[in-house]
Amino acid sequence: MTIQRVLTGITTTGTPHLGNYVGAIRPAIEASRQPDTQSFYFLADFHALIKCDEPARIQRSTLEIAATWIAAGLDPERVTFYRQSDIPEIPELMWLLTCVTGKGLLNRAHAYKASVDRNAAAGQDPDADVTAGLFMYPVLMAADILMFKSHLVPVGRDQVQHIEMARDIASSFNHLYGEHLVLPQAAVDEQVSTLPGLDGRKMSKSYNNTIPLFTPTAGLRKLIGGLLTDSRLPGEPKDVEGSALFQIYQAFATPAETEAMRQAYADGVAWGDAKDLLFQKVDTTVAPMRAQYEDLIAHPQRLEEILHAGAAKARAHATPLLATVRQAAGLRPLVAVAAPAAARNTAATRSASFKQYREADGLFYFKLNSAEGQTLLQSGGFASPKDAAALIARLKTQGWPAYQAEVTRFDPVDETSHSALQNVLSQLQKDSEAASNAAPDSATTR
Repeated sequence: MTIQRVLTGITTTGTPHLGNYVGAIRPAIEASRQPDTQSFYFLADFHALIKCDEPARIQRSTLEIAATWIAAGLDPERVTFYRQSDIPEIPELMWLLTCVTGKGLLNRAHAYKASVDRNAAAGQDPDADVTAGLFMYPVLMAADILMFKSHLVPVGRDQVQHIEMARDIASSFNHLYGEHLVLPQAAVDEQVSTLPGLDGRKMSKSYNNTIPLFTPTAGLRKLIGGLLTDSRLPGEPKDVEGSALFQIYQAFATPAETEAMRQAYADGVAWGDAKDLLFQKVDTTVAPMRAQYEDLIAHPQRLEEILHAGAAKARAHATPLLATVRQAAGLRPLVAVAAPAAARNTAATRSASFKQYREADGLFYFKLNSAEGQTLLQSGGFASPKDAAALIARLKTQGWPAYQAEVTRFDPVDETSHSALQNVLSQLQKDSEAASNAAPDSATTR
């Protein structure tokens, strides 16, 4: 069975609310229980520093978020659950990646571009109030992902760029120093659940319209009682479409309960009664978790122990990889200076690399570049990045025969590149066979 390594970052700003639970926490915890998944979850407190300059808020949010995920059912024995700042290898890897990252790539990052656009609209200097942290944080995100050889990174569609940039950065490193970093794939859930807030808009801290997940019972009742409804009286049929109350109820109810509430709307249920039904449903779901959450908040040392144990598990992966990339980049003991020239050139002979990307037509492509940067092979378009990755894997493991079997999937190869392509694919096949023989558990990587 092939194990997929999945990584999820959680920014430590703010207090988790019902929308966070339904849209992110609950599905992520359910996914972590799959037998073919190796899950990494980290509290992104380094990232929080970009958004927040209030130390007490960052500390409190880290406590609340850690307690929330554990109370919601995340099993720290099954997954690797750690605090980003407890892994010193991550900022070191970030610097190594920074040295191969083009500034032009970072210029195109959505967050930086948005800041520049706001400044331009206000007639200010383009970089006004833009910190180096904001500009560089895509590299930090890349370090988070690449450090643990993540195969899949669950993101919303607006976050896909981060994964694409991590892939570009990893490709640049691999091109220079050999194939050491795994290129991740974005796992985009097109069915991400969102909840409306108190005013009917998306529940968000930005709108200050949230219902905190573990607010006390009395507070929960009060907040639900304040949900925006229309003026229809008891006995008048009510629409479920566009009803914030109904949408929140549906997120916590069974299909049968949802249909019963739909019928109650049609029968003209009073808004007060509908809100009471919603309160009972949410409180019944949340109450057991709330009790554990409050206990953890009262005993933060337990969370520290969980996070320290998670950091030890994470560093068991991070330390060997960092040692590998340091060695590859030349950060070596001085005795290595005397190594034979053939040994020093090993990385160069292995620096042919695949690069995956997405074009404006929505399709996914890849190309194979030689060590000198020459494009030896250009694929046609694939509907899914997984299909492209699967063909790359076959080329690496089967070499030239795989290319011949799938020759129609590629642009024609000119005569001058034909021999070079055959040599590179043959070498990739040999490298794959050697790695397979040296690593019996290689099924966990790709």
